[in-house]
Amino acid sequence: MNLSGKRVVVVGLGASGVAAARLCQKRGAITIGLDSKPEASPQARALEVEGVTLALGSNSATDLTKADLIVVSPGVPTFDELARAEKMGVPAIGEVELATACLTHEAPIVAIGGTNGKSTTTTLVAELLQAARKKVFVGGNLGEPLASHADERFDVIVLEVSSFQMERVRNFHPRVAVLLNITDDHLDRYSSFEDYAHAKGNCFVRQTSRDLAVVPFGDSVCTLQARRGQAEIVTFGPGGDCTIDPSALRIRGSHNALNAAAAVAAIAPFGVSSDEIASVLASFEGLAHRMTLVTTRDGVAFYDDSKGTNVGAAVTAVLGVTEPRVVLIAGGRDKGGSYDPLVAALRKKGRALVVIGEASDAISSAVNGELPVVRATTIDDAVAKAADLAQRGDAVLLSPACSSFDMFRDYKHRGDEFARAVRALAGGK
Repeated sequence: MNLSGKRVVVVGLGASGVAAARLCQKRGAITIGLDSKPEASPQARALEVEGVTLALGSNSATDLTKADLIVVSPGVPTFDELARAEKMGVPAIGEVELATACLTHEAPIVAIGGTNGKSTTTTLVAELLQAARKKVFVGGNLGEPLASHADERFDVIVLEVSSFQMERVRNFHPRVAVLLNITDDHLDRYSSFEDYAHAKGNCFVRQTSRDLAVVPFGDSVCTLQARRGQAEIVTFGPGGDCTIDPSALRIRGSHNALNAAAAVAAIAPFGVSSDEIASVLASFEGLAHRMTLVTTRDGVAFYDDSKGTNVGAAVTAVLGVTEPRVVLIAGGRDKGGSYDPLVAALRKKGRALVVIGEASDAISSAVNGELPVVRATTIDDAVAKAADLAQRGDAVLLSPACSSFDMFRDYKHRGDEFARAVRALAGGK
């Protein structure tokens, strides 16, 4: 991609926007950083020293129709000025598309998408490749933007890709594309589940017969998306091409056996030996706030799954714990999906439910008396009430099925506060 002398507007100056703007400036573009917030972060302000012009306080602060290229950050939904510029023929892409088009040294890409399990699977894929002594970039939605590393040389690039990041891709071509699952999420941004699934599936479109598309066995929704490209389809999970015995894993939960199977399927083209695979699977500890065992108190296990920010993730967590019964702590800011699948999971394994946050009424109404429901005002209150409801051999599980922004900075803050409250309760007995 030749950006020299081109007028490029980067919309949204979070981490990926800052990285994209810096890359465009480095490639010789006339770069404008646009953000609706009136104050820029220190990272964004640093761009001015490098020659990037900042336009703050409104997404109308610059005329997008005069741009040669618009780079849209994943957190920015379509708005009127952007739609008008696109209608007039101005190309609009995301940071992932920009970064892969600007790589100094091409490398095969493994793209990992799905509603749930992306970060765990992405991290595991990277560790498996590193065990085979590959130099790996790992990032994307997981954290580090690829745009910040476009001039470095890697053997394999491993990207966690969200639906937001896949909305605006034109030439993105992963050697391996993984779609772990698709369940209701972000329906506050998408007009329908089908639109959300279509965005997820954009990663497959430019794959050829020499590439791999990795999807769950028997999942018609994911398979339909994979067939939008020409890749060889490889399935994972029970009945599929690649399965993993949960006893081979250090991390807990049946869903993690699926994540591991997907990861092993994804690395097939890269020469990782069976011994290297076995060693990594036996030692991989997973990620924070994803089914993390905080402690066991009076025979009750307390799990932090604060990353369970949608109903599908919470369902997976409830059904995935090894304990026979679960006291679930759920709630937060509603994301627009139905809670019926969560109620069905609780019908199978639920002991009781503790609800917190803005979605308390909606979740309680969905449960409709099928199991005991208790309301809590704080995370400490929720932990105390859940502990009282649990019986020996049960699990207390924080898997909120909602975003955290009504009460916490983010899911990490929520998980940290849960762990603190659990440890305080355990220490106080």
